[in-house]
Amino acid sequence: MTKSELGSRVGGLCRLTGRFRLRSGLVSSSYFDKYLFESDPVLLDAVAAHLVDLPAAVDRGPRRPRARRRARRHALSLRTGLPVAFVRKAAKTYGTAKLAEGVDMGGRRVVVIEDVVTTGGQVAASAGELRDQGALVDTVVCVVDRSGGRHVVPRDAGLATVALFSSDELV
Repeated sequence: MTKSELGSRVGGLCRLTGRFRLRSGLVSSSYFDKYLFESDPVLLDAVAAHLVDLPAAVDRGPRRPRARRRARRHALSLRTGLPVAFVRKAAKTYGTAKLAEGVDMGGRRVVVIEDVVTTGGQVAASAGELRDQGALVDTVVCVVDRSGGRHVVPRDAGLATVALFSSDELV
């Protein structure tokens, strides 16, 4: 499936219209529901295939994909052969009490994988937490960039942002 075909399918399925409050607090007349493509194995595999093709997404060096969304990170791990870390919003208070499970993050270069980036506030916070764990984080890859290319918060946090699609491409 070409990137253009994928964008049309994902946009047609996942772009909702109405009145939506975003995580950033902004109100939008459109919303990108990532769960609609993540629950479709064909679209999820196609998204992963195109994410892998992004130059900054998964270079063949010692990077490890990191993402909160299990479906996307598993798909990327399967496509790249790289291990994936399971990162929580906050370390759990029981069991291992770790923020990141699976791969030890200390000293590893990590690519943060996100579904949608609007302001990048959560991306910057996640990168900071991973850096506190010893990870070397300099790149964020997202499926959809809602910022219009204005990655102010991630850039201020020392992060390059690479998107598979801008929200305008998903018509």
